[in-house]
Amino acid sequence: MMILYNRKKQLEPVPEENTKVWICETEGCNSWMRDNFSFEQVPSCMHCNATMVSGEKMLPTLVNPSDLR
Repeated sequence: MMILYNRKKQLEPVPEENTKVWICETEGCNSWMRDNFSFEQVPSCMHCNATMVSGEKMLPTLVNPSDLR
């Protein structure tokens, strides 16, 4: 009888939070960006250059270092 061991560590769940994002308005374009990583007040889509609308997504928690200044 052979016994196998799994030595991989169990990963801790990544904490998530409801995050403000910008979402592309163009149908079929799935582009979005976090609000606190945007360089413009109202950004345009980096893929199709369309306008983006404000929304929210449940995403892993990230800290933008430029927000800390």
